[in-house]
Amino acid sequence: MGSDDADAREREQPVHEVHIDYDVAMCKFPVTVEDYMLFAQATGAVVPEDRHEHLGFDVPVRRVRWTDAKAYCAWKSEREGATYRLPTEAEWEYACRAGSSGKYCFSENEKAFAEYAWYAENAEGVTHNVGSKKPNAWGLYDMHGNVWEWCSDHYAESYEHTPRDGSAYKIQSEKGRVLRGGSWNGSAENSRCASRINLGSGGRNYFVGFRVLIEL
Repeated sequence: MGSDDADAREREQPVHEVHIDYDVAMCKFPVTVEDYMLFAQATGAVVPEDRHEHLGFDVPVRRVRWTDAKAYCAWKSEREGATYRLPTEAEWEYACRAGSSGKYCFSENEKAFAEYAWYAENAEGVTHNVGSKKPNAWGLYDMHGNVWEWCSDHYAESYEHTPRDGSAYKIQSEKGRVLRGGSWNGSAENSRCASRINLGSGGRNYFVGFRVLIEL
């Protein structure tokens, strides 16, 4: 986990080994507007307004706070009789890499990035339907680009003291929670497998959405 390549930031280091000895299944796509509308209709939650016209119901929902994403997981868990939750960032990076160890899930070749991701160079300033680019080797779509995705962890400035068992980092930080994956308005460099940023759990942003996993 992490990166020590030429584009690596201090917050992506040190590179370290994580052992995940339990089973989870990551959802193939980020949560869409349609998914979130079902939750909103059932609970009275508000579907976030968007300054850009949605191109349909299959785009990732965005401007969702971390607390909203947690509420969605609780509703979905109760509705389906299973445990849905936000991934830890170790689980997220493991799923993104899909057995690879380079900058991206597919190779080191940035020229191929547009085949896998919506980002600043090809998104034309909007989000796009989930699943409209190539998946990684494990069949997961939009792990690079489209929207940054919330993880369950509190943000740590480095991996020096973060868990090595796949669990979430639980020490509270004034810098909020972890986001992974890059977005429609970001660069390929900022959408690498190891890229990570932070946002307060009550924050909303036009480039932030989320993906869920299920415990098995």
